[in-house]
Amino acid sequence: MIKWAGTTYRFHPLFTLIMIGSALTGYFLEAVTLFGIVLVHELGHLVAANGLGWRVKEVQLLPFGGVLVVDELGTAPTWEELVVSLAGPIQHVWMIVLALLMKWLGVGVDTWWDYFIEANLMIGLFNLIPVMPLDGGKVLQSLLGYLMPYHTTILYTVWISMMLSLAIIVTAITQLISGHLPLNVMVIGIFLLVSNWYAYRQLPYHFVRFLIGRGTRMSQLVSRGTLAQPIVITKHRTMAETLKLFMREKYHLIYVVNEVGRIQAVLPEQQIVSGYLDGKKPGSAVSDLFM
Repeated sequence: MIKWAGTTYRFHPLFTLIMIGSALTGYFLEAVTLFGIVLVHELGHLVAANGLGWRVKEVQLLPFGGVLVVDELGTAPTWEELVVSLAGPIQHVWMIVLALLMKWLGVGVDTWWDYFIEANLMIGLFNLIPVMPLDGGKVLQSLLGYLMPYHTTILYTVWISMMLSLAIIVTAITQLISGHLPLNVMVIGIFLLVSNWYAYRQLPYHFVRFLIGRGTRMSQLVSRGTLAQPIVITKHRTMAETLKLFMREKYHLIYVVNEVGRIQAVLPEQQIVSGYLDGKKPGSAVSDLFM
């Protein structure tokens, strides 16, 4: 763990093992190059997050990039998450352009620049795979959030990530059977699968964090005027079930109707969120708020 310029940088054990293994097998220069590329990638995320006023707790460095640990879990605007997610992969573009320019000018050794370009392509493209916590997974989650309720979004993202992680592991096993030794692919696949299984277990916590931060976000939308997305339910539907219908970038008005479709109440979403967070049981009906 290193603290630099007010930010804590934590080396994941997997990253440390790969660095040590590379040094012991005579690939020290390649290991240092890989570290530099990963660091620049993560600094791209960090600069974007700081520029948007995010509260960055720490930066975790992984062999294929890193993870920014922030307080804005599902509470920042979706476009901000897209900017921060893409700020890492974009760094590989200018690094590759720089390497091509150096080769053209004849600066340095061509073989090293070739490795530098190959490593940038590998890390950049790998991070665009739609698997959490890779950048591609975060982009997928942000885009799905425009189309479906947030609870469904994070649930689908985790399941897609676990399936693709399994696909990476199966690919590694297939190569192993054919005589290759893809330990790096196998280890990364297992790491991604375990990470997403943990994310699945933490999904209720993730969703509650979203609800806690929703008040501030929706106040910003209402203060400048916004179109409301209606949600129609019966009075027997629980608050927990109703909250799972909330979309991230929409303000909701909840219409409570009876068996014949007559409107019994119109509730602002804040009333549902507050009722749920203020101690009401998850199984309490929405009608408990107005009857």
